[in-house]
Amino acid sequence: MCYFRNVEVVLRKVGRKSGRAVVGRLLRPPRKGSVVVIEFADGLHEYVTTPVKRVLQLCGQDTYYLQTANSRYRLEVRSDESGVVDQPVAN
Repeated sequence: MCYFRNVEVVLRKVGRKSGRAVVGRLLRPPRKGSVVVIEFADGLHEYVTTPVKRVLQLCGQDTYYLQTANSRYRLEVRSDESGVVDQPVAN
C-alpha cells in the first residue's frame, strides 16, 4: 500500500496566457479526472485547477505536463525526495 506525501512544486501555465509561477506544496498527486491542489506557504490559501484530462511525465525527470479542462501546465517537483512512499502492510 502506498500513500502520497506533500512535496514542494512549481506550477506554470503553458501557452499564450502564461502567468506567474505558483510555488507551494502539492496536496494530492495529479490524476485524470481530479483537480490539482497546491497549498501556498502561508497555509491559508490554495491554488486549484480544473479537472485534469492528461498527465505526461518527462522520462527520467520530475517534470510533468498537465492538460486540464481549459488550461495546460508544467509541474516541476522541487524536493529531492519522492512523493510516493511505501507503507508497510500489517499482517
